[in-house]
Amino acid sequence: MDDTLHYLIMANQMLVQKALLERLRDTGLTIGQPKILDYLKDHDGSSQKDIAKACFLEAGSLTTILNKMEEKGLIERRILNGNRRSFHIFMTDEGRQKMQLVDSSFSEIEKKALSDVSDEELETFMAVYKKIYKNLTYKEDK
Repeated sequence: MDDTLHYLIMANQMLVQKALLERLRDTGLTIGQPKILDYLKDHDGSSQKDIAKACFLEAGSLTTILNKMEEKGLIERRILNGNRRSFHIFMTDEGRQKMQLVDSSFSEIEKKALSDVSDEELETFMAVYKKIYKNLTYKEDK
């Protein structure tokens, strides 16, 4: 195992994604859809632009994912305030049911990942990880 920061971040992300997709295998959800449902949980009615930014997706990739989600009846696009150039995305009842499965799956994965991590260690880790995130997002905005 490589002990570099970039390797551990990448490896942990892949392990979380693999565990999530394994738990959601029989739900019909595919890569990209769980994180959109997770985002919509607290931001239902968001614009496609806001979803793309929050989920770190390119507009074209998001459109493809949203099209499939709409076909499955997980979301619906609505025009708000008569602005035909901008759709807002809302979860359907089916989407909310799937979102609850995603939410419980994330909770199970986090519980396993943090099983032998003390509250103090978690607090320290989260503080450092937030600094790393801030450093990377700040640099990208320049």
